[in-house]
Amino acid sequence: VQLQASGGGLVQAGGSLRLSCAASGRTLSSYFMGWFRQAPGKEREFVAAISWGGGNTYYRDSAKGRFTISRDDAKNAVTLQMNSLKAEDTAVYYCAADASGRQPFSRGGYDYWGHGTQVTVSS
Repeated sequence: VQLQASGGGLVQAGGSLRLSCAASGRTLSSYFMGWFRQAPGKEREFVAAISWGGGNTYYRDSAKGRFTISRDDAKNAVTLQMNSLKAEDTAVYYCAADASGRQPFSRGGYDYWGHGTQVTVSS
């Protein structure tokens, strides 16, 4: 499956962005989906994940209450709505697909990755 993330940009602190992840090649309904991010000089870290069918969602602590992950399997897409953005949210954001769902919080658990989209939050 090929993944393409989009929707990044420059926003002021307190603002919002909506990231989208479009898939091609295979249907996303077969995958547990996640968003990760990587800031300069730091390792790629888990942000959010959503189970098959969207019944369960998972967030890093700093994203809880601010970010919302959702999926639309009919459109073969996953979104990450980010509100109340902070300067520390600045990073390249990546979407990823996991066939097993066994390690949703670990980047090693994901089978496919898209190219990232840059999110810059100015303070």
